[in-house]
Amino acid sequence: MKTRLVIAAAAAMLLNAPSGFAADYPTSSITLVVPFAAGGPTDTLGRMLARRMNAVLGQSVIVQNVTGAGGSLGVGRVVHAEPDGYTVSLGNWSTHVINGAIYPLDYDLISDLKPVALLPSAPQLIVARNDVPATNLKDLVAWLKGRNVNVGTAGVGSAGHVSSLLFERQTGAKFVFVHYRGAGPAMVDMVRGTLDVMFDQASNSLPHVRAGEIKAFAVTSEARLSVAPDIPTVDEAGLPNFHVSVWSGLWVPKATPNSVVARLNAAVRAALADTALQEKLIALGLDLPKPDAMSPEALARLQRAEIDKWWPIVKAARMKSE
Repeated sequence: MKTRLVIAAAAAMLLNAPSGFAADYPTSSITLVVPFAAGGPTDTLGRMLARRMNAVLGQSVIVQNVTGAGGSLGVGRVVHAEPDGYTVSLGNWSTHVINGAIYPLDYDLISDLKPVALLPSAPQLIVARNDVPATNLKDLVAWLKGRNVNVGTAGVGSAGHVSSLLFERQTGAKFVFVHYRGAGPAMVDMVRGTLDVMFDQASNSLPHVRAGEIKAFAVTSEARLSVAPDIPTVDEAGLPNFHVSVWSGLWVPKATPNSVVARLNAAVRAALADTALQEKLIALGLDLPKPDAMSPEALARLQRAEIDKWWPIVKAARMKSE
């Protein structure tokens, strides 16, 4: 509750600030580029955020799905767009950190983009098709060994892909990777039974777990989800310290005026201060960012720290684009 009140107060202050903002921005619709297919967790977050930002900014925020190459094509679309604040990148840990160590990008994730604001983050669920005989994570690991098991991902370098590789290293399991243009299409095949396993953001998997369409074995966080307290943590389930949280954020082209960035940042804060939106995000298993982590500078520090942490790991694993 305290976090919600602080976000609301900060948003009100920023939206009413007399200077430092682009007074005439925005005057037309804004395109929010989501680098994954419709129906996945990043797309869901983008559409929920866009609806609330519409009201805050007084202009339409239109989600555009630009898929391919693990989300790098969508990010590239924004990098090469006019730096006027009308084309915004919604991305996450995989698109704005991991991809730089895997794909031959024609842009630099740090110098060619300007951070706007940190968005909610999500732990992953380790899930499997319904007819997998295992009833807990230890049984699942035992069942996986010695089998050619299909694991679905949102693309090479996606959070699900990286988690799958770390899971292989920690447990000795071996996967056959099936890469999609987003977690949404992968989940369709998971529900159908075409895929065996996924390491998927809770916001994407929880509705299907609740519907009894797939099995959940653990959440990749230190604490259980408040909205799904029956799902054990990886530590409780026998896979200690397998902690993965997929954070998201907004970026714009590097030459975008700081006044426009400030206006967008204020709009995000105001959107996330909306109680109805907060409740929907929390119900999906998402964690709201703390107010002091939502500045452009804080997102820049987080992105740089994550690059320093994960690039050596990814490169050591010899992950390559396909």
